Amino acid sequence: MYIAHLLNAPAAARRKARMAQGNAVVHIRGNHLAEVYTPLSSRSEHRAMTPVLSDMDVEITGLRRRLDKVRAVKQGMMQQLLTGTNRLPIPDGGAEDEPGR
Repeated sequence: MYIAHLLNAPAAARRKARMAQGNAVVHIRGNHLAEVYTPLSSRSEHRAMTPVLSDMDVEITGLRRRLDKVRAVKQGMMQQLLTGTNRLPIPDGGAEDEPGR
């Protein structure tokens, strides 16, 4: 994903456009793509980013678990409403909305 981001950055996209061939369908050969210079961050930047990205991964995992639990609760509530086990309260004036009245 990081390489895709680098190759689609504005500077790299301009370099690729200069090497591309074709009008309707644009092609770029592998050897031309290999010539696209993409600057990489330094090792110290990578070391600084690692704990931040790890923390984000932990948070995303927690949020996914929470989302799964909320979806399960929603599914259970929907099932109870569909089977008639639970009913939603009718607000005041609801008698007018009932069929046959």
